[in-house]
Amino acid sequence: MLRNLFRIGVALCATVLSCGAFAQAWPSHPIKFIVPYTPGTGMDMIARTVGPKLSERLGQPVVVENKPGASGNIGAEAVAKAAPDGYTVMVTANTMLIAASLYRSVPFDPLKDFAPISLAAWGTLLLCANPKTGINSVADLIAQAKANPGRLSYSSPGVGTPHHMSMELFKDLTGTDLLHVPYKGSAGALTDLLSGEISVGFVPIHVAMPYVKAGRLRALAVGSTKRHPNAPDLPTLQELGVKGAEVDMWYAFLAPKGTPAAVIAKLDAELRTILSLPELKAGFDKQGMEAASSTPEQLNALMQRDYARWAAVIRKNNITAE
Repeated sequence: MLRNLFRIGVALCATVLSCGAFAQAWPSHPIKFIVPYTPGTGMDMIARTVGPKLSERLGQPVVVENKPGASGNIGAEAVAKAAPDGYTVMVTANTMLIAASLYRSVPFDPLKDFAPISLAAWGTLLLCANPKTGINSVADLIAQAKANPGRLSYSSPGVGTPHHMSMELFKDLTGTDLLHVPYKGSAGALTDLLSGEISVGFVPIHVAMPYVKAGRLRALAVGSTKRHPNAPDLPTLQELGVKGAEVDMWYAFLAPKGTPAAVIAKLDAELRTILSLPELKAGFDKQGMEAASSTPEQLNALMQRDYARWAAVIRKNNITAE
């Protein structure tokens, strides 16, 4: 028995030493940031902002590669199947968890096939109404929707987008029925909301506020857990009694499952430092995002919660992307 214990001890020491040696040697060549959406999106901006700073700190190039398609599933699959060696990192958003429930067959498990590293940013959605509707508050919206089930319309950039899912959750929490009008992108959804063809919608706060200030949109509430500094007088949905309506978008860094823990810890530490830089925070703010970071454990807990929540909304409302 003592001999077996000795062998186990030697094996554990060898494992620890090899992990330590790997972490010391890493990185020895370029790191790839996979963005599962097109250039110009929030996660692409994060990758191209953080990448050069991470490269400076690690002494190796960080290359950004866009792999769009199937609501982000193509890029996510590529990362899930990549070697877990610390040289492939995905810059993604909570849309990945939504897309995994929208499609009948997804070639990866969003909770089991990735190693969480850190949050990157939060993005706030603002619930807005066209002034022509006479909806000046969340209470007005709920009253009108209940008086005319299915008559009020709301727009989104497409099925399964955070804008869409946020309103479906709002409907479930308030017992209302609104007509979803999906568009192929944000431009059309916003244009028709501004013209009055569409009654209400969730819009990123940095996009909505100029129109709110110009009187072309009526701001009703923010979908955050707290008020936003760019609209401090605007209440949250929670404050207005819509409990559970935290619909902020989040962005994060993930690696393939099995990536060495020492490398995950190193990436987390470096990203935490980068995401706290004042110039980076200012740049993110201009894009409507609040820079953030987290431990891998905190990100994992957030992913577990959001996956269950959005999967339940999708099942209840029979939403599918196919």
